[in-house]
Amino acid sequence: MSLGLLLPGALAALVALIVPLIIHIARRSEQHPTDFAALRWLRQKPRPRSRLRFDEWPLLVLRLLLLALAILWLAHPVLFGAADERPYIAVVPGADIDRALIKGKRLHWLAPGFPDFDETPTTTRLPLASLIRQLDAELPHATPLTIITPTIIEGADAERPRLSRKVIWRIVPGAMPAPQQSAAPPPVLAIRHDDAHRPALRYLRAVMAAWLPAGRSVELDAAMLDAPLPDTRHVLVWLASGTLPDNVRDWVEQGGTLLAGSDLRLASAPPTVPVWRDTQGAPLAVAMPMGKGRLLRFTRPLTPAQMPVLLEPAFPTQLRAIVQPVPAPARVAAVDYAPLTGGRRYTQPPRSLQPWLAMLIALLLIAERWVATRRRRSIAP
Repeated sequence: MSLGLLLPGALAALVALIVPLIIHIARRSEQHPTDFAALRWLRQKPRPRSRLRFDEWPLLVLRLLLLALAILWLAHPVLFGAADERPYIAVVPGADIDRALIKGKRLHWLAPGFPDFDETPTTTRLPLASLIRQLDAELPHATPLTIITPTIIEGADAERPRLSRKVIWRIVPGAMPAPQQSAAPPPVLAIRHDDAHRPALRYLRAVMAAWLPAGRSVELDAAMLDAPLPDTRHVLVWLASGTLPDNVRDWVEQGGTLLAGSDLRLASAPPTVPVWRDTQGAPLAVAMPMGKGRLLRFTRPLTPAQMPVLLEPAFPTQLRAIVQPVPAPARVAAVDYAPLTGGRRYTQPPRSLQPWLAMLIALLLIAERWVATRRRRSIAP
């Protein structure tokens, strides 16, 4: 461990320590003339004899120390290397462990806030991979880390965690709490079209009917091109030839999803990614980013002759998959998700000593006030 100062320039204020000394000396050297008749018998030029003496030096020491500590507090003293390096054990909620076997260890839940093992962890969906990386970044590099996990993990992402240390990965019986997932409502289509593309509305109406629960009527928002645009919660279907109007482009860039026909022309041709293919592997729809939103475009006209998939029963399901992607799976076997090594090593922040200095300053202030106001002291300098 080593002591340091984040603002060493504040120590220049130590010159203020001379102020209490000057005040004490000045008050000590005050002279009060007193008339005395026998002064005429004294010599005309007496030799003065004086020596420097501080009255009530304990009070002076307290005041000097109080001022020095206040200046040191402003310099923000910190302690490097004071982090706890005892072995750390993180338990994934749902792991069946016997605490008696690991008694006396730093035992915490691998949950937001890393609560103590005696507390009840949260049962909501846990971003387990992010929590593992956060724990690796917050612990000192020399701290041994053990993670106890059940056989199946919920909350994983697409990449195994790569940490700055070697982790003891223990797999025990148990199961993580299954996250409560509610079915996402089907997307709502808002169609803007011209006269040439009016026949395609029948297929999109059938798609909406297939998405809605049985018995619910279809309320299709279909209008001409000059109709007002919906909010970005809708999927805008743009069926018109030519380029994309500026107001529609702005709507997409603000976070909307646009599904366009094959005859839409773009001023610039950004790279596209096929998101839907037919049985022969030919793309039926491509996607491209546009600001905060994205643009989906059919590669063929919406007619059964050019796009036979329109008449297939799976067409509504396949179309929903591209306009409303399914969240990536987050369940994985623990044996396949053991953290890798070689990750970035994070610098640990120093421990601030300001709170302790503040307590000491408060105690010295109380002591200084007691010494300065006690009844048995002489006139205060």
